[in-house]
Amino acid sequence: MASGCLGGLFAFTSAALAQYAAAKPNNVGSDIELDEKYQNTHRIDSLNILLYTFLLILTVITIWVFKYRRARYIHETGLAVIYGLIVGCLLRYCGDNTQLSHLTVTANAAVNGSDDLPPDTLWLKYSRENLSKNKTYLYGYKGEIPETGANEIVQKATFDPEIFFNILLPPIIFNAGYALKRRNFFKNLGAIFTFAFIGTVISSFIVGSLVYGFMTLIQATPQLSFIDALVFGSLISATDPVTILAIFHDLHVDVNLYALIFGESVLNDAVAIVLSSAVENYGSGDFETWAFFSAILNFLWIFSMSFLIGSVMGCLTAILTKFTRLRDFPLLETGLFVLMSYSTFLMAEAADLTGIVAVLFCGICQAHYTYNNLSNESRVATKSLFELLNFLSENFIFSYIGVSMFTFEHHVWSWGLIFIAIVGIIVGRLLNIYPLSLILNIGRSPKIPANFMHMLFFSGLRGIIMF
Repeated sequence: MASGCLGGLFAFTSAALAQYAAAKPNNVGSDIELDEKYQNTHRIDSLNILLYTFLLILTVITIWVFKYRRARYIHETGLAVIYGLIVGCLLRYCGDNTQLSHLTVTANAAVNGSDDLPPDTLWLKYSRENLSKNKTYLYGYKGEIPETGANEIVQKATFDPEIFFNILLPPIIFNAGYALKRRNFFKNLGAIFTFAFIGTVISSFIVGSLVYGFMTLIQATPQLSFIDALVFGSLISATDPVTILAIFHDLHVDVNLYALIFGESVLNDAVAIVLSSAVENYGSGDFETWAFFSAILNFLWIFSMSFLIGSVMGCLTAILTKFTRLRDFPLLETGLFVLMSYSTFLMAEAADLTGIVAVLFCGICQAHYTYNNLSNESRVATKSLFELLNFLSENFIFSYIGVSMFTFEHHVWSWGLIFIAIVGIIVGRLLNIYPLSLILNIGRSPKIPANFMHMLFFSGLRGIIMF
């Protein structure tokens, strides 16, 4: 009886749906197709996230095997890049060939009075004879397209740069400040600031000048301007010797050498980003003295104000945790700590400063002041949380570097540029470390010995900021 009633209900429902579809075939069909399009987009997004998740899982398992076997000949970040290269190659040449549909739209009028810039959004009025009513669809600005007919999965494997700067980078930089060995860091602060500030500027100008001179000499196409070469030199001067520091940690090397290399790598990431922004703001015109000093003042302004925001937010968090009873509620205490730290980055970016500098010094202040006010549960939670986020973010980025070698469509190979960039990096590092070390030794105790200089020179590996 029950099955008969259910069968009748199913038949009635099916008939009703069929009648409704027959009455409005066009609108319903269109809505169903759009829903399928959304579902397909969601499926591909999930597939790409799953891909990177599996890459991280594979990296973690391999790291465990290497640690268990005490293998030291390759670092975890190198593994992440290798796995990413393999997956990127498979996506590029063995993946699904599903093509993205596209409609070419030609602008016939200026956008807000400007013929140079594309619009922020595009309203596409879509009308067809088989639709009972016209519809308007909203498309957002995503940047220059790689090519028409691009593979959908390959294109989506290349994520938005905003994800890198706003989500992945902040925990890496914050953890660098929060996990800092403060005693040795501040003991060598003068040398660290010298290498991070003056050394990075020296390296940037040497690399930029060599690249510009070489590309002009061989008359390469497209030709780089001097400003473009300086921006390139600034970004490529950011060091990230994670492999060397990991080996140093295992071998228990001299604490001063570790502090010098670590401190330089922590600070010059921020210096490289701020310096490249200052050079870009300088413009592409002829050399002018006032514009040059304006760029220097702009650099100092951005760095100092970002430092101020980070320090104030760190001290404010310390005051809140000291004079309230938040320590009685570790979950709320940890939540406030994380939110205050992350808001530092966003606050600096919203003020057109650099969130990298702000969140770095926020991490240092949080470690120096706030950490002592936290409950034991929150101390363990914050340390573990940011170590985890740092580990996952770094390995995700290095995996993405490997994948993007094959999925990123804008690669332009210039073997001359690659060669002179490598030469410039070596020469810039050479003229950075040795002269500055000799100058520092005039008034420094203990002195920087020659073997420390050699290690500082060989520790100039490039990392994620350069990418």
